[in-house]
Amino acid sequence: MTLNRWQFWIDRGGTFTDIVARRPDGRLVVHKLLSDQPERYHDAPLQGIRDLLGLAAKTPFPADQIAVVKMGTTVATNALLERRGDRTLLLITQGFRDALRIGYQNRPQIFARQIILPEMLYEQVIEIPERYSAQGEELLPVQITADLVQALQAAYTDGIRACAIVLLHGYRYPDHEAQLADLVRGIGFTQISVSHQVSPVMKLISRGDTTVVDAYLSPILHRYVEQVSAELGPIPLMLMQSNGGLTAAAEFRGKDSILSGPAGGDGRRGANQCDRGNPLHY
Repeated sequence: MTLNRWQFWIDRGGTFTDIVARRPDGRLVVHKLLSDQPERYHDAPLQGIRDLLGLAAKTPFPADQIAVVKMGTTVATNALLERRGDRTLLLITQGFRDALRIGYQNRPQIFARQIILPEMLYEQVIEIPERYSAQGEELLPVQITADLVQALQAAYTDGIRACAIVLLHGYRYPDHEAQLADLVRGIGFTQISVSHQVSPVMKLISRGDTTVVDAYLSPILHRYVEQVSAELGPIPLMLMQSNGGLTAAAEFRGKDSILSGPAGGDGRRGANQCDRGNPLHY
């Protein structure tokens, strides 16, 4: 039973990792350690669990003694703030190359004479000849030309592995986005974020921003989660999302991770900030 096994609730911050654990006898214990101390351990949450269980380094975790590990992490948050996400390619409908850069033209400082636009997370843009009308009429099928394939191949050869696909009416008519996803997957891109799957909303800018963030952050997030999951083995691992809810490790995505750490302290505040803010401005 769950009550007869350890449960761990972990906040992995940029500086400190805090752990609250419930022992099999029901008592709560707390533990705190530095998040980054490579001369002693390679991962703070795992080391913290070892400390509380009295396990030596590299000793397998006893799955029969641990019911679940639940964690909030700032891994993706810090990667976004420090611009350390994966190199990302944006595919967008022809004629809308600069749409995400222009954004909504918000003016938080209305009298500012010099407008400094936020740095874009994507590195390259390829415009896609295609078009649906708002009513679903296919005005122009996806034009998979030799030039398009060559441009995609050049980006891949240059080392880009993450791709965000955002087409004008893709939220409602996803066939063109699906065709492009198959194309870039065949070329070898390993992270493919498609807007109708990531954020199927009408507005191009918010849908595009969220899709780009997902492509930019998901790879670094997946690498970290896979590393922790591999060491935990069959022990269930759940991650805190920006909305304050928990999800299984395999379902954790970049777009849901920006406020994973802060949301653990106040789920409503984290969700509200995520909903009303442009993630590119964090």
